[in-house]
Amino acid sequence: MHLTELGHQLRDAHWGWVLISTALAPLQLVARAQRWRYLFPPHANPPGLTPAVMIGYMANNVLPLRAGEFVRVYVVARRWRAAAGGAETRADPFWTTLATLVVERVLDSLAIVLILAALILTVPVPRFLEIAALVVLAIDVAGVAVLLSLVVAPASCERVVARLVGRWPGLQGRALRVLQTFVHGLDGIRAPAHTAPLLMWTIAVWLLVALAAWTMLFALDLRLPFSAGWAVLAFVGLGVSIPSAPGYVGVFHAAAALAVGLFGVAQSTAVGYALLFHASQILPVTLLGWLYLVREQMSLSEAVAGRPAEGGPR
Repeated sequence: MHLTELGHQLRDAHWGWVLISTALAPLQLVARAQRWRYLFPPHANPPGLTPAVMIGYMANNVLPLRAGEFVRVYVVARRWRAAAGGAETRADPFWTTLATLVVERVLDSLAIVLILAALILTVPVPRFLEIAALVVLAIDVAGVAVLLSLVVAPASCERVVARLVGRWPGLQGRALRVLQTFVHGLDGIRAPAHTAPLLMWTIAVWLLVALAAWTMLFALDLRLPFSAGWAVLAFVGLGVSIPSAPGYVGVFHAAAALAVGLFGVAQSTAVGYALLFHASQILPVTLLGWLYLVREQMSLSEAVAGRPAEGGPR
């Protein structure tokens, strides 16, 4: 690609549209936090979900291998234990939160596959992406099957775990306690009162992301249909599901450029779009995440290690 042409594309960008796309980045994380609340068991009321999401996504932007997912579990569990004040509760905050995160990942993967399936019917999609979507779908089906087994037949799952670790009584007891807490963490998706809010906030999450991708197209005078925003969303979603460098550098740009390239966008313009869109989604979230981390009086190393730093709050 021609770097001079890329420079011209970035120089001539309409920064008003860039700011709109940038503002949508933290908004979709707020929507994610609201949806996450309904994945917890009824009346659980875990504290600090929005800060946890911001901190977790910030950690994904600065750490490799999506380490931020474990960071946000730790942030919620830490706050939850502090709010309980040492009182006995049915659920262990860590394992309950982890269960909800597993459900969230499965739901997000299914949404990406469904969006990509709809795109295949309207836009020519490279064969390797169709295969990747099928692989992700197979993983999702396996994940859904496991979750359904835990929800529908928890006693049978406990017997299986008991047999697997029956030779080690201490490990067996701990494994069963973890499994029971994990199953309790799935109560949110079984609650009828949570179904409508989960659906509403899921639509809001993906609509905000697609809108951010679409408005960034206007920043480069690319008058493409709204389906282009969905294509960017689906391709980037598949790309960042691969463990990668901090901030998804490389895979994000390749996926976004490939998506808009399907609509006849030139390579230099597609790369310029990918650079701008990536920056608009990464920079505000990283800044807000650091601010929330400071407010939590927590270091990133503490959150990654999953334990308080020396001399820090407990």
